[in-house]
Amino acid sequence: MEAAYIVGDRRLVGDVKVSGSKNACLPILAASLLTDEECIINNVPRLSDIDTMLEIFKAIGVDFSYVNPNALKIRAHNISGEVPGSLVKKIRASICLMGALLGRLRRVVIPKPGGCIIGDRPFDLHIKGFKALGYEISEEDEIWTLDGKDLHGTTVCLSGPRGSTMTGTTNVVMAAVMVPGQTIIEDAAIEPEVVDFCRYLIRMGAKIEGVGTSVLTIHGGKPLHGCEYTIIGDRIEAGTFVCAGLITGGNIRISGLESGLLDSFLYPLRKTGANVFQDIDGTVHVQSGEPLGAIDVVTGPHPGFPTDLQAQLCALLTQSNGNSTIRENIYPNRFMYVTELKKMGATIDHVGPCVHIKGSCSLQGTHLQATDLRAGAALYLAGLRAIGDTFVHDIFHLDRGYEALEDKLRLLGAKIKRIKK
Repeated sequence: MEAAYIVGDRRLVGDVKVSGSKNACLPILAASLLTDEECIINNVPRLSDIDTMLEIFKAIGVDFSYVNPNALKIRAHNISGEVPGSLVKKIRASICLMGALLGRLRRVVIPKPGGCIIGDRPFDLHIKGFKALGYEISEEDEIWTLDGKDLHGTTVCLSGPRGSTMTGTTNVVMAAVMVPGQTIIEDAAIEPEVVDFCRYLIRMGAKIEGVGTSVLTIHGGKPLHGCEYTIIGDRIEAGTFVCAGLITGGNIRISGLESGLLDSFLYPLRKTGANVFQDIDGTVHVQSGEPLGAIDVVTGPHPGFPTDLQAQLCALLTQSNGNSTIRENIYPNRFMYVTELKKMGATIDHVGPCVHIKGSCSLQGTHLQATDLRAGAALYLAGLRAIGDTFVHDIFHLDRGYEALEDKLRLLGAKIKRIKK
């Protein structure tokens, strides 16, 4: 096992480029199974979740190889619908294989997937969509079996108690593009990663209208073909680096992102007085100056504030002037990092779905435990600001969503390295 060793109180300065989006890449990889022709995916981030997905690919008979460090060649010409449970349990995004294999084979046997423990994330909307398309579904010992015998286009609403579902949308779209007739998905997720995913399917020959809106119309039943595609940059990684620049009082430039992808994060952040802006080419500029002010933020489905950045924002707001509040409307258990920040001297009250953060806290380095991917990122940020040395344990969580994070931080002047526990 490895831990991160961070020497704090160092200002970050320089340029950094974000990797491809993890949340776009995983469903795009799954969608490559919808054809038996070769697909080439560029800007693939080298993450443990990607490695796990490729392990599943190997187990079900998909041929793949890296043609360069961040480009994958995939051909699924002879595949199985029996997905191994030991691998599926590692990542929640493996649920995307359900829609892809249903679209391709009409039948799949798959266990319920795993992933970070950040609250109840039910799959009922996925199942609702598949049933509407005509799939018969049975469950035994947490293993689903889905069979398609009388499939047809349909209209289905994918809105749940916490809004639309990203993975549910991509999953149902993959199944629907191969079902004859017209399918309308209402309350579809509109996150940039879903848009990127739909663009990829269109490149493969799918007929999808309304991309970027909450109503998708799919004209299904036509065979798809191989293609080459480049994944968008990771807006969550970019937002993490924005917080890293601000929390250390630094000046950094972040490239590799399309213009506008970070608006839902930057708009509320600017209310603190943060001098952060994005060029027309997508480059994000972080220029620290006066201390930040307090804000109140509520997470929500896009274009709301992204839940994947609330932990990082919380770490940043411990250094603002005044008292801030974050309300988490997506994943109720996403505040497990609060206990760790309090070990460093942060004053944070966790009440139900909210945290109340007292600003101008002096953070002290100590030993911390990363409980999930984004919690680990928040602890890195706090360690970069803290006085003294910080040790973040269980950093395998960060490897799920950040490519070469320590290397990138060192390029900006951070003193950080991995050590054996």
